[in-house]
Amino acid sequence: MSDNERLRVLYLPLPGVPAMFGDEVVKAVTKNHEITVFDHESDVASQFTGIDVVIDLGGSVGTREMLHAATSARLWQVLGMGLDHFDLDYWRENGMPVAHCPGPLSAIPLGECALMFILMLARHYQESHALLREGVLHQPSGTELGGQRLGIVGFGSSGRELASRAKAFNMEIEAVDVVPLSPEDAEHFGVVNFVGPDGLDDMLPRLDYLSVHLPLNDETHHIIDGRRLALLKPGACVINVARGELVDEEALLEFLQSGHLAGAGLDVFGEEPLPTNSPFLDLPNVALLPHVSGSTDGTARRRAALAAENCDRVAAGLEPLHRVA
Repeated sequence: MSDNERLRVLYLPLPGVPAMFGDEVVKAVTKNHEITVFDHESDVASQFTGIDVVIDLGGSVGTREMLHAATSARLWQVLGMGLDHFDLDYWRENGMPVAHCPGPLSAIPLGECALMFILMLARHYQESHALLREGVLHQPSGTELGGQRLGIVGFGSSGRELASRAKAFNMEIEAVDVVPLSPEDAEHFGVVNFVGPDGLDDMLPRLDYLSVHLPLNDETHHIIDGRRLALLKPGACVINVARGELVDEEALLEFLQSGHLAGAGLDVFGEEPLPTNSPFLDLPNVALLPHVSGSTDGTARRRAALAAENCDRVAAGLEPLHRVA
């Protein structure tokens, strides 16, 4: 197999997702290979004929029909990190190599978005905006972040990006992860207390803000449930830019409506898109976004570059980076 082999690559776009992700993929891949964009209105099987690599936006586009049509494909590249929307076991059972985009490629915007939510909640943005429209000045009063305690559940790439930014605001940071944290990293990220998963319950009553940064799987589903929300101190806020079902939304809604929790910042939901009649939309103490925390120009460029590199590696007969099956 020649290092200069030009592969035939098929990109699977996800309707409704910003075009920049596809534009960056096409730009990066066409340097060395031929790429076409899948047409959802055309015949499936014919579009996969002779395809060497499939690039699946978010892992949410590919179907079993597509997999079985991709008889010549040597790699199924998921253009995203989370695989909870992707039938990885089925792809593995059918012998299709799969790679994904690891957390560091989208960690910066996730950390930035989480911090934005914290700032919005600290300054009561929703209430302030409503009062502005009514012509009211000087209300409400905000809370400075210095000395406020932030708990980060999942201290991987995005959790660390949030910590580095929260440190700049002089927040006191606690973190939870299954992977131990070295004293050097704890100092670098400003972590004053680090615990394993068994220490999560003890940490919660001390927090002013709780931010969740975990992948979604059987173990992490509703890891922040009603029992744990009740452990948070009155007036605490919950941030979620990872996956909606990490948090029990029904319980969260109850604690927000009761006043036990002061607010929440949510970019992800158990049902997406968020139903237009969702009670969260009517709460003045909740900041919401439509799953866009990772949707930035930087994320698009970094993921496209990885996808293009894996195409080059397949052409050279090398193992793709970040292979998961």
